[in-house]
Amino acid sequence: MITKAELRRLLVFAVFGFASLQAQTVFNAQLVRYQVEVLATGLQQPSAMVFLPDGRALLVERRSAKIDLVDVKSGSLTPLDGGFEALIGKSTGAHDAARPPALTGEDAGLHDIALHPNYANNRWIYISYSFGDPERSTTVVDRFRLREKSIVDRERIFTANAYSEDRFHYGGRMVFIGDYLFVTVGDRHHQNRAQELTNHAGKIIRLYDDGRVPDDNPFVGVKDALPEIWSYGHRNPQGLVLNKETGELWEHEHGPLGGDELNVIRRGANYGWPVISYGWEYSGGPIGKGITKQDGMEQPVWVWTPAIAPSGMLIYAGDKFPAWRGSIFIGSMSQHHLNRLVIADGHVVLEERLIYGKFGRIRLVAQGPDGFIYLGNDDGQLLRLRPVA
Repeated sequence: MITKAELRRLLVFAVFGFASLQAQTVFNAQLVRYQVEVLATGLQQPSAMVFLPDGRALLVERRSAKIDLVDVKSGSLTPLDGGFEALIGKSTGAHDAARPPALTGEDAGLHDIALHPNYANNRWIYISYSFGDPERSTTVVDRFRLREKSIVDRERIFTANAYSEDRFHYGGRMVFIGDYLFVTVGDRHHQNRAQELTNHAGKIIRLYDDGRVPDDNPFVGVKDALPEIWSYGHRNPQGLVLNKETGELWEHEHGPLGGDELNVIRRGANYGWPVISYGWEYSGGPIGKGITKQDGMEQPVWVWTPAIAPSGMLIYAGDKFPAWRGSIFIGSMSQHHLNRLVIADGHVVLEERLIYGKFGRIRLVAQGPDGFIYLGNDDGQLLRLRPVA
């Protein structure tokens, strides 16, 4: 039989223990009070998520090369069939050429997922991933259709001329602007290639939805230049988003030791890597000549030093957080936070760091049609931010 004293202790624990738990998941930002909910666990580096018209989402697990169908109301996940069997230290030769596997390990794996702007009619879904052998790989883009929970009609539309002997700096972020698909490709750990127009490393690519090259790309017809290139001089771009209000294409990329950058991408522009940089070599020395500016090379809108290792990116346009409309949100992997930037007249006027140090390396950042913000971290969690009255 429980005593009155024991009952009193249980009641105190129930009240104050619950309050303590709430205190761990409710946060105060400058303009918003919000709660973080854990929707799912056990994921392997969730890197991207896109929402289907019916409200469900497709979630990409970079490390396991899986694509999951997610019910965000219940948090249930259903892996798609016929996917991208992870290749770790094996040869691709034994696999079906029509369904090549994704290379995983280090930076390699599945990178991003996007719906065709006319998805309601053509049902095309785009996926970027690392392809090849462990000793020779690159960034590629396939498209496929979804039939119930199966991947069908899969086809390759782009293979970057950016092969490297290691598994770093793939880029792989995608965004549609009208009929055009933009794809980022990292410098593949060979920094000088970012300034060479004879390859796709360290570039942003512009294609039609089927992989064809638009005639008005800036380097079409230019001698010794690949026609898919839209901009160059990038290191490892892991964020790409369209500002629908201004039509601008925003990008962020990893610097070396410091010098992560936020950029507005312009047609044919050179973003300087590795000639100019605000970072340093990991050994501690300067990058190249140690300069940060040079004529003919773009300056970043914002620089992070120390580095935050930016990943997923969105410009918030929902109704659940009206005070945050127009803010840029970026996942920080090395600094373990969600970065919020306020932009005015093309300049960053405020930086705010949310959930700092509470949920590990934030890699996935997405906005749902419900107006909530969804995050994925390297601890394998799918999170959701909700406003608190």
